[in-house]
Amino acid sequence: MTGIERTELMEWVMTRHLKLILTVLALAGLSGCATMSGDECLTSDWEAIGYEDGARGYTSDQLGARRKACAKHGVTPDFAAYQHGRAQGLDEYCQPGRGFNVGSSGYRYNGVCSAHNEAAFLDAYGAGYQLYSLRANVNRATNAINARENELDRIRDDMSAKEVALISSETTAEERVVLLLDLKEMSERTGQIEAEIKGLYDERARHQVELENYQVVLVDYGY
Repeated sequence: MTGIERTELMEWVMTRHLKLILTVLALAGLSGCATMSGDECLTSDWEAIGYEDGARGYTSDQLGARRKACAKHGVTPDFAAYQHGRAQGLDEYCQPGRGFNVGSSGYRYNGVCSAHNEAAFLDAYGAGYQLYSLRANVNRATNAINARENELDRIRDDMSAKEVALISSETTAEERVVLLLDLKEMSERTGQIEAEIKGLYDERARHQVELENYQVVLVDYGY
């Protein structure tokens, strides 16, 4: 693959997944657990809590959830300390390297980065999420292959049992008619499954090539 082809592939990938990224942003919501005990509310370092929430990419709604939890114990969080810590945590979170890791792990982005670093974060996030998607394509095809092969094994076992019954001296003529019909249907189904398996192997091979090509692109872009 030439440098021009790799650049075109990267541009195509980013365009293709722009809508997906925007959808992820639209689905952003509260992440993590904000349940806190009375002792935690009283003794917590709110700046440290804010830093941890920011470093995890949590939205500002997280403080609201913490405020609600602590209100049950008559405690009000230190808003200024929390916000100061969260801003520092977000500076750590909103780096391109973290964006790539978040995307490649399949996690959603909650739209928490500021204007000065969000563009670079989103570029890296999109690159990572594409890697996650391509890996998922390969895994889905593999899982589908395994499911079809397991089904094929079960049908063949059933066919073997019916074939034994078919030649048994204890089987009546009426039962043999039913067995022959069942065997005919099962034989047709095995043919369908075998064709599906072949198609799935071809599909997985295509996805594997896409994944390998994209991994080459990522190396060229420093990921």
